[in-house]
Amino acid sequence: MTTTEAGGVTGTFSPRPGAAPLPRMIRAQAALETRMLLRNGEQLLLTVIIPTLLLVLFSAVDIIAVPTATAGGAGGSVDFLAPGILALAVLSTAFTGQAIATGFERRYGVLKRLAVSPLPRWGLMTAKTCAVLVTEVLQITLLTAVALALGWSPQGNPLAVAALLLLGTAAFSGLGLLMAGTLKAEVTLAAANLVFLLLLVGGGVIVPLEKFPEAAQSVLGLLPITALSDGLREVLQHGAGLPWPDLGILAVWAVLGLGAAARFFRWE
Repeated sequence: MTTTEAGGVTGTFSPRPGAAPLPRMIRAQAALETRMLLRNGEQLLLTVIIPTLLLVLFSAVDIIAVPTATAGGAGGSVDFLAPGILALAVLSTAFTGQAIATGFERRYGVLKRLAVSPLPRWGLMTAKTCAVLVTEVLQITLLTAVALALGWSPQGNPLAVAALLLLGTAAFSGLGLLMAGTLKAEVTLAAANLVFLLLLVGGGVIVPLEKFPEAAQSVLGLLPITALSDGLREVLQHGAGLPWPDLGILAVWAVLGLGAAARFFRWE
């Protein structure tokens, strides 16, 4: 206990050492993670610019014939493409961006130091997930505005869309953290970008799944990006209710990815 006197006023102050409340620590870490993510030029290119350019390009130019909701209209192409681009945005942030950023944090010892801070490890992962969700909200807002300007006419229940996006985020986050926590940073960088490109082409995002051989369709249909893009398309383009098969596939990937990440993630 310390007593001080200044200007004729005497006060008694008792120090209260200790960590801040857990919710406050998670909010502070999530805000820091979000600022770091938005300040990274390479991440912005991956998460914002590339999906937006793909949406505008493939909506305006008939490079690939896509099924249209309204024959002959520009809105028909964007009706097909917009849900797939939203799925791509989730992939780019929750998987590719998070895997690369976390992988290099692990390499440089950032995770090792944060692991011994008052913030528990699960709290750190929660903060990273919150940063991913904030970024996705910004992405989806921008892409939705661009798609609407291009003539998009979304249908369906917003709650079904939210369920798909949340399960997709969980699935891709688990896979991204698993990669970042088990591979070297350089390997994660190369592998995450390669997976992004492969899923962009083969996940039903831009190229309809019907364009692939039937044998490949059965395999590609089990991928999380395919389930997310097809589920969003069923709701937003065709006005369907909850697409349970797609939700089931995403739930399985979320459980497997997050479970494996929790089991095998190495902090050093």
